[in-house]
Amino acid sequence: MNNTISSETTLVCANCGKKGTDVTNTCNKCKSVMYCNAACKKKHRHKHKKECARRVAELHDEKLFAQPPPLEDCPICFLRVPSLESGSVYMNCCGKRICRGCTHTVESRAAKKEDYICPFCRTQAANSYMEMIRRYKKRVEQDDTIGMRDLGFMYRNGENGLLQNRAKALELYRRAAELGDAGAYCFIGYTYKNGDGVDVDEKKAVHYFELAAMGGNAQARRNLGVKECRAGNYDRALKHLMIATRDGDSESLQGIRAMYMSGHATKDDYAKVLRSYQEYLGEIKSDQRDEAAAFKNDYEYYESAI
Repeated sequence: MNNTISSETTLVCANCGKKGTDVTNTCNKCKSVMYCNAACKKKHRHKHKKECARRVAELHDEKLFAQPPPLEDCPICFLRVPSLESGSVYMNCCGKRICRGCTHTVESRAAKKEDYICPFCRTQAANSYMEMIRRYKKRVEQDDTIGMRDLGFMYRNGENGLLQNRAKALELYRRAAELGDAGAYCFIGYTYKNGDGVDVDEKKAVHYFELAAMGGNAQARRNLGVKECRAGNYDRALKHLMIATRDGDSESLQGIRAMYMSGHATKDDYAKVLRSYQEYLGEIKSDQRDEAAAFKNDYEYYESAI
């Protein structure tokens, strides 16, 4: 539905019917009706309440179920980075996210682990936890959202020489989320879902999962799909899982298969999602990534090897 207000509508007060160029007071929530002043808006509120809520829900769903932009391309091979976190490596020296195929090429050339250098900036790998944390903190100073999120995760678990500090972890997640990092929104969602240093709050968890999903986080999208499926909202569940599958989430594909087997999704739905998943695999496929997957077959970081 088009949410823009026509020129004719903008000239008519929804409460008193007054026409004129001074009818400029818009409903703050749905933005679909106009009033000549705040008094008319207040008087009309009880009549407009249901329609406003319906329109707000429509606008929300338009954003929620829009296909998000794909993840960035690998800066080395310029192919789409796999959606699974394990399909790429974050370089704490330069802040680049590089696919496993390109990192494997450099790793295979190194005589030993200490000889490994960043495929992008050619910086030698950190030789201690202290050096690694120093690099992460430097990335945080430069507003690197992945660096913030990863450092937050380390604080959350008390890893790599850091003392466990869940408040610090949430602070870093929030900072990264404010800068637009979808993965950070997902981490905040889990924080509230699991009561990780905060009170359990399912409503807040869903809110942050939705923000993450709209930003392109397939895991958060899958979580929303599972929640809708458990609530019996199969149409909404299917929408979420289909978007997540198109973004490369194999578990969402299996979820749709289960829905098809139980009669909650059609054969056409399942065929469509299979095609979209194959398209995704085609977009991320390369000989280098195949070689990396074969070399490290104990890691399921490359979806075509599943």
